[in-house]
Amino acid sequence: MLVIGVAGTELTAQERDWLQHDAVAGVILFKRNFASRAQVAELSAAIRAAAPRPQLVCVDQEGGRVQRFRDGYSALPPLCGFGELYARDREAALALAEEHAWLMASEVRASGVDLSFAPVVDLARGNRAIGDRAFSDDPQVVAEFTRAYVRGMHGVGMAATLKHFPGHGTVLEDTHFDDAVDPRPLEVLRAQDLVPFAAGIEAGADAVMMAHVAYPAVAPEPAGYSPFWIQTVLRGEPSKGGMGFRGVVFSDDIGMAAAFSAGGIKARVDAHLDAGCDVVLVCHPELVEESLRAVEGRALDTAALLGLIGRGALGWDGLLADARYGAAQSRLPPAAA
Repeated sequence: MLVIGVAGTELTAQERDWLQHDAVAGVILFKRNFASRAQVAELSAAIRAAAPRPQLVCVDQEGGRVQRFRDGYSALPPLCGFGELYARDREAALALAEEHAWLMASEVRASGVDLSFAPVVDLARGNRAIGDRAFSDDPQVVAEFTRAYVRGMHGVGMAATLKHFPGHGTVLEDTHFDDAVDPRPLEVLRAQDLVPFAAGIEAGADAVMMAHVAYPAVAPEPAGYSPFWIQTVLRGEPSKGGMGFRGVVFSDDIGMAAAFSAGGIKARVDAHLDAGCDVVLVCHPELVEESLRAVEGRALDTAALLGLIGRGALGWDGLLADARYGAAQSRLPPAAA
């Protein structure tokens, strides 16, 4: 299955055609697709109206520097501030992280969007792409925040997506622009980076997004198209050392530089699906046509994403009338923190 990107704030005729394809299970929105709250709701409705089957409309609305919808939305602080507060007041930090999740998810759902790809559960250990998007450098602390954040998202009827498996926080390179290689062995990763993922899975997280990071001491391929990482570690039976995850597995964007190691577009799509990803993210519209050709003849089950479609949206009128909404906004630290 594919979740695709579209070019602007309205669907083009070509994009409406793409949504007819059996392999297209959803659309991911970016800043380029945003003009206002009303426009995002209209675009989400148009995506659903253009497709013959349910579509998952999603976004990265983490807070801090990764917040695609801004004007008319709460300025969400980056996750790192909660880790800093944790050192002074553990209970307050965890409560505020849960409130951050509730507020973020409430606004996204009020806009007719199903899913924000959150939370980031990577460790804050110097990666250029992760940076202040991570809660802490301590695996046990991140695990606590992961449980709180999943709980906050679920409280609004939004599925939670843990990213970037098995951990993107320790390597320096940003996989948007460079290959990234983490030389650590599996036992070290289990004791560190995998701890928050295990906590999130136990808390009922619905999806996992893979990292485009290679761990050559564990498997020859980058994790996103590694059968060992996806099928043996992530989905494997706990009795055999696996994590027993039964939810949806997303690739990271196949337009990122670190995905080029798999080859051309067809090779990238094939590698991720063959390894066990349920969904391939094709965020760049210019790659969609070739990606659609790449999946011709495959047996694809878009129904696997139905469980991620949002539930119980109030709409903006209902959200603005909710006393918790204003309280959550006032309790959170400023976004610049």
